[in-house]
Amino acid sequence: MNKSLTIQASLLAGLLILTSPLQANDLQQRQSELKSITSEINKQASTVKATYKQREQLLGLLKKDEKAIASVAKKVNQTQHALKELETEIDKLNVRKQALNDSKKAQQDVLSKQLTSAYLAGNYDYSKMLLNQQSPASIERMLTYYQYLNNARIDSIKALQKTLSELDDIEREQEQRQTQLSGLILEQNTLAETLKKEQAQRKGTLSQLQSTLNTHGAKLEQLQIEQASLKHLVDRTLAMMKNDSAMAGLKSNRTLKWPTSGRIKTAFGNSRSGKIKWKGVTISAPEGRSVAAIASGKVIYADWLRGFGMVLVIDHGKGYMSLYGYAQALLKEAGDKVQQGDTIALVGRSGGQSEPSLYFEVRYKGQAVDPARYCTR
Repeated sequence: MNKSLTIQASLLAGLLILTSPLQANDLQQRQSELKSITSEINKQASTVKATYKQREQLLGLLKKDEKAIASVAKKVNQTQHALKELETEIDKLNVRKQALNDSKKAQQDVLSKQLTSAYLAGNYDYSKMLLNQQSPASIERMLTYYQYLNNARIDSIKALQKTLSELDDIEREQEQRQTQLSGLILEQNTLAETLKKEQAQRKGTLSQLQSTLNTHGAKLEQLQIEQASLKHLVDRTLAMMKNDSAMAGLKSNRTLKWPTSGRIKTAFGNSRSGKIKWKGVTISAPEGRSVAAIASGKVIYADWLRGFGMVLVIDHGKGYMSLYGYAQALLKEAGDKVQQGDTIALVGRSGGQSEPSLYFEVRYKGQAVDPARYCTR
């Protein structure tokens, strides 16, 4: 029980740190940066070079905004799980308390009957019993019988005392859990407000960023930069992949589940713009929905990536990797081992996306392959 209390206390302490004045100052600083960049854009809207510089500044600010959202969303997710665990513990305590109350009633009934029997039998005078003309064998039987009754009463009293002690412990623990529950609910509400503020800040940054991409050429250039950023990431992760015999890779027989449920918004190989094609699929799903690892492996990247937002990459062995982007939050870190079906992220709209979705890729030796070859509904 003490270990559980320590874990809950640590979580509460972490949440209090998250909502400290330092974070509020960070948000104010980013709001100030956005106003400054917006002012510069209004002054230098006609200068292409200046617009490119401002776009890069806005992308840097968007990265800060989305990483801040990811941090808060991760804490919200942890708090939700903590609340569920705490509610489960409280339910178990209630069940145990009811069982102890039932035992107490049954033990009290037994003890009451024993005391009634002893009263009806009366107090036996041992001196009279010895002087009685009964046979020694009869006296011995009577002594044994009374000793048995006394022992039974003592055992019943001890059992009742133990039950009452357990009930006291249960009631104290219930009070502690209720206090923790109230604290977590308060933190959950505080985090929800913080998340709203961070999302509003991101919305302003994204709106200003999109205004600098108001031409087809600028949008195409942005996509090309994003593709180059993704290629650089793939090259980096390839160098990090290990030939671990414990990791079995993937099999292209459509036996794996998609990482999240939702509608396929863009399919593998579809055109994005000009000659740029989708290297993966985009799955439309509600923000905050769980994203699961399609197979076991090791996380080799978990961070923000230009154009793809919060991205997580898993090495599955045998040259296979899977990539999950646009996440609201990443629930695993580089170096973590994951099992098939483990929740690794939450669906989001990072990377400058206007609608919540999951970007998902499967690669073999660095080359993108159609995820539909491996995953099925």
